[in-house]
Amino acid sequence: MTGKVEVLATGPFATVQDLGRPGFAAVGVGRSGAADRSSVRLANRLVGNPETHAALEVTLGGLRLRVSEAALVAVTGAEVDVRAGRRTAAPNGPVALRAGEELVLGTATRGLRCYVAIRGGFDVRPVLGARATDTMGGLGPPPLAPGTTLPVGDVVTGQPVVDLAPLARLSEEPILRITPGPRLDWFTRTALSTLVTSGYAVTADLDRVGVRLDGPALTRSRSGELPPEAAVPGALQVPPSGVPILFLADHPVTGGYPVPAVVREPDLDVAAQLRPGQRVRFTLSHEG
Repeated sequence: MTGKVEVLATGPFATVQDLGRPGFAAVGVGRSGAADRSSVRLANRLVGNPETHAALEVTLGGLRLRVSEAALVAVTGAEVDVRAGRRTAAPNGPVALRAGEELVLGTATRGLRCYVAIRGGFDVRPVLGARATDTMGGLGPPPLAPGTTLPVGDVVTGQPVVDLAPLARLSEEPILRITPGPRLDWFTRTALSTLVTSGYAVTADLDRVGVRLDGPALTRSRSGELPPEAAVPGALQVPPSGVPILFLADHPVTGGYPVPAVVREPDLDVAAQLRPGQRVRFTLSHEG
């Protein structure tokens, strides 16, 4: 162990996340893990960790934590002001904290989720091989609360090699690539064209399970209900309203509504940063 971290404030919602626990869907356990996987990987690399180490996923900022010993941290993902002790710090780069100092995140101004990695990783107890909080399955550590104390591990890959990772700004109206889904034949022939020619608004009904959208409905070509079948991250599941719900990291492993399209996995990191009121568009992917 290389010290402890005390959580002083969490913002609206914060959890411990790594890259999840794949391979258990057959027994009813989803992968879970960080909603924006590229951001948690980057945060870990910036402090010299393996990409698989656990970090903190913070919704809309507002996190405050105190380190018991000198530590190296990094903040990635949503755009947010960062303070280290009394100093202004930059996101997307390693930040040194002295023993007893606080890391403070402001409110995110663009994007939804930011990630905090610490050199050595947050060494909470793994469940089924992962330290991810699965909010739907109830696995892993509980959501963070003020007063939570997190142990810091000591497994690293080497010294940090960059001071700052230059990244493009998050788009105000992102475009997500889709491929035809397993139940496209349950919809009229115009379903895909409706998806790719219409913009959708992100509603306030969003969490780690998924994002409920608002926009043109997709018309079913057949009635009836599906028996539960396997669901995947990125599935655009269509309830009776006809307006899709986009599944994210903590989606159910099975679903009963038809899925006419699926967002490609690399674009789910972008989807994880969608905020209420934001608009999103879809485009048909021609890649395999």
